[in-house]
Amino acid sequence: MRFLLYTFLSLCTAAVMAQAQQKTYCNPMDIDYKYNFEQLNEKISYRSGADPVIVNHKGEYYLFVTISGGWWHSKDLVHWDFVTPNKWPMEDMCAPAALSVRDTLYLFQSTFLQRPIFYSLEPEKGKLEFFNRWLPQLPKDVGPWDPAIFYDEELNKWYMYWGSSNVYPIYGAELDKSRNLTYKEKDNYKELLYLHPEEHGWERFGQDHRSTIKPFTEGAWMTKHNGKYYLQYGAPGTEYNVYGNGTYVADHPLGPFTYAPYNPVSYKPGGFVQGAGHGNTFQDNYGNYWNTGTPWVAVNWNFERRIAMFPAGFDRDGQMYSNTRFGDFPHLLPTKKWNDKDDLFAGWMLLSYKKTATASSSLDTMQAAKVTDENPRTFWVAQQNKPGEWLSIDLGKEFEVNAIQVNYTDYKSDIFSNDPNKVYTQFKLYASTDNKTWNPIADLTKEKRDRPNAYIELASATKARWIKYEHQYVASPKLAISDIRIFGKGNGAAPKTPTGISAVRDTDTRNAFVKWDKVKDAVGYNIRWGIAPDKLYQTFQVWADQPAIKEIRALNVGVRYFFAVEAFSENGISKLSEVKEAK
Repeated sequence: MRFLLYTFLSLCTAAVMAQAQQKTYCNPMDIDYKYNFEQLNEKISYRSGADPVIVNHKGEYYLFVTISGGWWHSKDLVHWDFVTPNKWPMEDMCAPAALSVRDTLYLFQSTFLQRPIFYSLEPEKGKLEFFNRWLPQLPKDVGPWDPAIFYDEELNKWYMYWGSSNVYPIYGAELDKSRNLTYKEKDNYKELLYLHPEEHGWERFGQDHRSTIKPFTEGAWMTKHNGKYYLQYGAPGTEYNVYGNGTYVADHPLGPFTYAPYNPVSYKPGGFVQGAGHGNTFQDNYGNYWNTGTPWVAVNWNFERRIAMFPAGFDRDGQMYSNTRFGDFPHLLPTKKWNDKDDLFAGWMLLSYKKTATASSSLDTMQAAKVTDENPRTFWVAQQNKPGEWLSIDLGKEFEVNAIQVNYTDYKSDIFSNDPNKVYTQFKLYASTDNKTWNPIADLTKEKRDRPNAYIELASATKARWIKYEHQYVASPKLAISDIRIFGKGNGAAPKTPTGISAVRDTDTRNAFVKWDKVKDAVGYNIRWGIAPDKLYQTFQVWADQPAIKEIRALNVGVRYFFAVEAFSENGISKLSEVKEAK
């Protein structure tokens, strides 16, 4: 008994140490997403996070998210603590603008009315003060909604960019610092860019760009790199898998701007996390670029979302890109400036896709099989939300398990408060090689943190065929889990390189059909493409149980494109196929 107790305590200690020594992260970000009350009058309750801005301020990171009652603070991009400010607008902040200049962090909310710019010298303590009392009101429907504030150190000038509409453009204006960052001249704002879906396939609205509804642009952001100004924007709609970020480029902060032919710069239409639009670009302490975005969930409402961040950068030709390849698999936290865009990928593969799952109980048709389908819009629901309910996943054979992600769903939630004494998640995880003896590998029952997308990195790889989730507490009246995602690696050979690649441009050249021959034992494929054979920055992930043909509807008219395919499984990734130009 003493030996068993010692073993149990040692394993629990290892699980706690795993979190303290965490070296990886996994999208969607593991933060305590707040219950969002946009749909309060409809009595719809759900956690959500949208329109993220991450700011590197004095070597530490601050995350601002729509309607969250505050912000998050981190020293390492993985452990995020929520900060409640001493001042806050009564209506909360939608799509906030944030900017760090020297010792000051500036903050401004989306508005069509007169609202103030705030500042903080101690954002880690939640201290917020008025920088001005309001910006002058712009003409009706102009904004500034979805704003971004930009300071050009070289010019010593300040600017604001904004826009959220399928009627109005992205605007820009110079701000006057001597007049507390109000507009330099009344009505002196410029129209900077409109969407052109007739030329830019990725700007078409709807799932896989298949709707004829006029698309929306929003989420302006400005990045200056090597003397060029990259004005970024989100399109075509936040509630679909194809939500992405694009950019126009100029030699001056207010243009004229030229459309980048390689758009979109951040795009993730396939996989568990889908959608990468409306975020921002920032640099970490090592000089690495990151691009944030808003993947969709859409269980309770079309605009139910989460937050993701992807490695990003500029290549030798100044092409801006965001690396979403395996963008919802574990990635290493940076410890230095990376050299290759894939350097941060941990190499831990998804072990749980479509694997057999069983549960202590299930409600109606919401069965255990839903937790391995890699779809956040389907979910398992237990008959009761009580301690001891469990899920068990059979991986089919023994693997080395490195990390596990537990994703909760707000099914029939009645939570209209973010009281930390009530809103938290608690559970335990176990591993087994024989489905009889269960070894504890994580214990989150000793902490009161809300982790609706809890990511658990194990202290060391654990050999397991079965993984079990044991429930303790969630605030919602129903225990609902969309996916338990298990990562690690098998001992077998990586899949063979796909062959039979073809890429055919449609008569509508915004579209191309990509085909390949299926590879034995593959779990999925990454279709990769770009504007040159060595610029395959775009990725569309598809599963091996889907057809080996995919229509890509995200191309720009008049631009040459090149395609290749790679296969992946639990054992690793194939070499990239032959690169084919789409004709």
